[in-house]
Amino acid sequence: MNGFTMKQLAAIFMITMALTISGCASSVSETAKVEYQTYVKAGQAVPVKHFTDSQGNHIDLSESHNAKLLVLFATWCPDSQRAMKALQASDLNLDPNIDIIGIGREEDQEALDKFANEYQINFPLVADSDRSIYAKFANAGIPRLILLDADNQIVKAIIAEGEHPLAEVQW
Repeated sequence: MNGFTMKQLAAIFMITMALTISGCASSVSETAKVEYQTYVKAGQAVPVKHFTDSQGNHIDLSESHNAKLLVLFATWCPDSQRAMKALQASDLNLDPNIDIIGIGREEDQEALDKFANEYQINFPLVADSDRSIYAKFANAGIPRLILLDADNQIVKAIIAEGEHPLAEVQW
């Protein structure tokens, strides 16, 4: 069978199934984690308040008194792509009282710019090439939606995998 033993085929099948079931894991070791851990919870202050977007603009969350939606995503992840399409099609995207910031886990400026162009993203995208931002929120699992109130307190953290990624978004 193309030079593969049954044992090798079984291993390939198991790895493929693990990647499929796990959503958008970035590595085989991540897929082994059955339970996603979220490091933030409602009522806490957001652990990161300053960002630089892919266009070089500095973002300070404390400068805005709007509610905020942080979208932790990856450009290659089908669940993230679905969430971004849903967000672009939603009223959230047009609400002047909500600031949206996308944070590209393990992404660079070039990938984010290409993604923004392809998906017609009109809100800032931040490159998190080393996962240093993401690591303050969770151990695994994307996309994640972090809802903040006007004072930058966490209202809700959502793992937005699945067909209706915005279903739980409500302040």
